[in-house]
Amino acid sequence: MSYAIKLKRSANKDLKKIKGSYLEKSFLQIIEQLRKDPLAPNQGFEKLVPPIKGFYSRRINIQHRLVYKVDQDTQTVIIYSAWSRYE
Repeated sequence: MSYAIKLKRSANKDLKKIKGSYLEKSFLQIIEQLRKDPLAPNQGFEKLVPPIKGFYSRRINIQHRLVYKVDQDTQTVIIYSAWSRYE
C-alpha cells in the first residue's frame, strides 16, 4: 500500500527553490521513501517534540529538512516544509 503525498502552501514555495538545485535528487528520493512507508524504522526520521509534536523531520542535507505529518486514516503524508531547518 502506498501513501499519498500532499504539499502545504509553504512546502510548495520551498519546492520552487528545490527544483533545479542540487537538492532536487535528495528531495525526490525522500518523497519516494515516504510514499512507500513514512514511518519505516530505516527511514532515518526524527520525531519532533512540542511545540510541534506529531511531526517528523527528514534531512535533505545538513542545512535543509523536510517536515511532515502522517495521517494514517487517509494514508496521506502532509509536507509542511522542505527548506531551512524548522522554519
